[in-house]
Amino acid sequence: MNPHTHFAQLARYNVWATRRLLDAVAALPEADYRRDLGLFFKSIHGTLNHLLVGEHFLWFARFARGQSPTVALDSEVEPDRARLAQALKGGAANWLALIEGWPAERFDGVLSYTTMRGTPATLPFAATLAHVFNHGTHHRGQISAALTALGRPCPELDLVYCLQEEARA
Repeated sequence: MNPHTHFAQLARYNVWATRRLLDAVAALPEADYRRDLGLFFKSIHGTLNHLLVGEHFLWFARFARGQSPTVALDSEVEPDRARLAQALKGGAANWLALIEGWPAERFDGVLSYTTMRGTPATLPFAATLAHVFNHGTHHRGQISAALTALGRPCPELDLVYCLQEEARA
């Protein structure tokens, strides 16, 4: 399998699913959006901030610039919900250009970085990149469950729906 094709698809899915979920979240009243719903990062807002921290402040910096920033996983890096949504959408879009710019052999290499605890780490590049997209899927699933618990509509976010939409386009 061509790694560019595979990971570009995951990046496009990440953009698609992020936009669909944020559209559903936008309809929430502020109280529900910020309410502690028992999620790992408490609220939908807290979980979205965690996604921004994890995918964009940490992993993107590691993959794109070889940097190992330190920021707490539960940091509220963007308190404003509209700006947070825009940052998530823009950040998701950045992955595709990054992936397309890598030579194919890069995917067979390793990613070396320093963990949040200050420990050096070296992991398989492709598997770690897969983790980034899997992580987003995991937390979007938590938010989907929270929307359902609130009695709100939740969009279909399965990859196959993204693939079907791309096939129709």
